[in-house]
Amino acid sequence: MGNGFGEKLRAERLDRGLTQAELGKDLYSPSYISLLETGRREPTADVIEELARRLDLAPKALEAWSQPVSISDAEYVLAGLYARQAWDLRDYPLAAQHAATAAQIALESKNTSAWWNMTYMQAECLIKQGLWAECRAMVQRLLDHPLAAESAGLGVRARQMLAAAAQGQGQLKDAVDYAQEAVRLCAQLPKGSTMIIGALRALIGALAESGRLDEAWKYCQEMNAEMEGQSLPQLAGEVAWVVGNVAFMRHDYAEGIKYHEEAGKLLSPAYDIDLWARFNKASAAVRLSSGIVEPETLSAIERAELALSIVGGTDTDRLEVAFIRARWLYLTGDIMGAVQKLREIHAERSVLARHTAGEVSLLLGKALKAAGEVEEALVYLDEAQKDFSAAGASDRVQQALDAVLEIKLAQRRAEAASAGSQQPTTS
Repeated sequence: MGNGFGEKLRAERLDRGLTQAELGKDLYSPSYISLLETGRREPTADVIEELARRLDLAPKALEAWSQPVSISDAEYVLAGLYARQAWDLRDYPLAAQHAATAAQIALESKNTSAWWNMTYMQAECLIKQGLWAECRAMVQRLLDHPLAAESAGLGVRARQMLAAAAQGQGQLKDAVDYAQEAVRLCAQLPKGSTMIIGALRALIGALAESGRLDEAWKYCQEMNAEMEGQSLPQLAGEVAWVVGNVAFMRHDYAEGIKYHEEAGKLLSPAYDIDLWARFNKASAAVRLSSGIVEPETLSAIERAELALSIVGGTDTDRLEVAFIRARWLYLTGDIMGAVQKLREIHAERSVLARHTAGEVSLLLGKALKAAGEVEEALVYLDEAQKDFSAAGASDRVQQALDAVLEIKLAQRRAEAASAGSQQPTTS
């Protein structure tokens, strides 16, 4: 099939904000659409015509899709295939390398749509490796390209990834701004597009991390409304996961447990073990943040640790799961065990997002206070305040200040008691 049929199909689909299931609908399965897009299945003339009709493509597009294969087309398709194979194997540096090759071939062939999609894939690989700044720089170049201005779907995708990268850096105000722009742009997408749900998820996550929980909950209700009529269990599981997170953070434990139990049923490790690992990590984290210490919380921690050992993951993933285990130790009374693990995590805090590093310092300060090491505790609590302030997490700044105040008040009471006991008595 000429001129990189699979890439053309993928680009046109994404440009309209459609999933593979939505494009295939009642005629073609998502797996068949995937095979077409990766070049592992050749379409018949009837299939091309039907897909073009569903994508509202002009008849002349059919001619372009059926042109003979050039050398650059073949090289491009091969590079794209290698990139996706590496992605499936979670070898993200290699996937980025092949995607860069494909993007360069597309650029030289003046196929801007293919160049945009392969460059976006490079950015996805960067974010998987926790290379937030590099990812933002690459996506910003995509956003500045006229193609992103012409296509609402591409504009939403770019802003959604910028929000994720900014949140990874701990720059929460930027994350909220990017996600809000993505949600506003969704008004131009077809009704029912799953891209709308993706944009809402990005905004909810950024708002929740910023402590703006009432706003996040409002958008959760909007996202639930968008899910009506959707029949994709994986997507439904991800939505339930996000809504449950916010419910826990709002201390609505019954709703949090309800939504996370629903997500646990819908998200299968057989389908995507990386996603399953991230869900269990998030579920354990928000439960512990809410003070819920129960067997199911420990099971979620163990599932996250097991999945991470299978899929690997970045240093950030490893430290975040270790931090969840440290919080479990702290809440179950193993203070010295928590201090030891937190010190190990703190030594590598530079790879964590600013607000996450602040959480590590805050918990280490609290654990040291519980262990009687109050002077050292004050050092870490002060560090936590600075991290939270830099990240724009004002509610967490207040928590760190409250912990400092408790120590200062206890010290003053102890000094007053000591001074009183030393005063001479009169006969």
